[in-house]
Amino acid sequence: MQKTVTNYLIIANLIIFALMFLFGGFGAFNNPLILLRFGAQYGPFVSAGQFNRLITSMFVHGGILHILFNMYALFYFGNMVERIYGPYKYFSVYVISGFFGNLMTQLIIPGTFSVGASGAIFGLVGLLFGSGFRQDTPRMLKPLTGTALLPFIIINILFGFTMNTINNFAHLGGLAAGFTFGWLMPVTFSKTSWNIWKYIYYFMCAIVVLTYIMLIVFNFI
Repeated sequence: MQKTVTNYLIIANLIIFALMFLFGGFGAFNNPLILLRFGAQYGPFVSAGQFNRLITSMFVHGGILHILFNMYALFYFGNMVERIYGPYKYFSVYVISGFFGNLMTQLIIPGTFSVGASGAIFGLVGLLFGSGFRQDTPRMLKPLTGTALLPFIIINILFGFTMNTINNFAHLGGLAAGFTFGWLMPVTFSKTSWNIWKYIYYFMCAIVVLTYIMLIVFNFI
């Protein structure tokens, strides 16, 4: 197995999924208490100060189909973005997009219960989408960026509004965050920008670890 950020993200999601299964079998994924124990976003808890759930919920999934679809999308888009943007910018945009997707959920439907990596994955789609509108994006990437992604985006957003089990606000928030990064940042790197994104990457890693430390603390308070 290649040592890529994408593979490590998939492994992290699968580990959380497996631990949930050990705690409650297949019923764990419909059990609010287990979902919350492992980091699900629940509006009232977030409003009470458990802001870490805006991050930890990205690694929690509500069933086998949920995680299969999300991990397939992460494998596809994650590998693509990682090859184009490098591991540091990729992981940073992934976490930030997921956070903004969950933040949008919290602001618009503050009483909701939400799990899944799809907001972060939509951030990767948004990153590619936004980069297609930059003049300095290499021509060879045009078939993978910009309007080439519109059918995928439109179909998935419209489908999300037809299913009350899909959190479309997380998708839209993640997509908007990713698009902003893609539109504002060039695909290419300078030595300085590479180092800046490396430090942001380490900061994002520390934030994710900190949110799980907070989760453990809140679980035992």
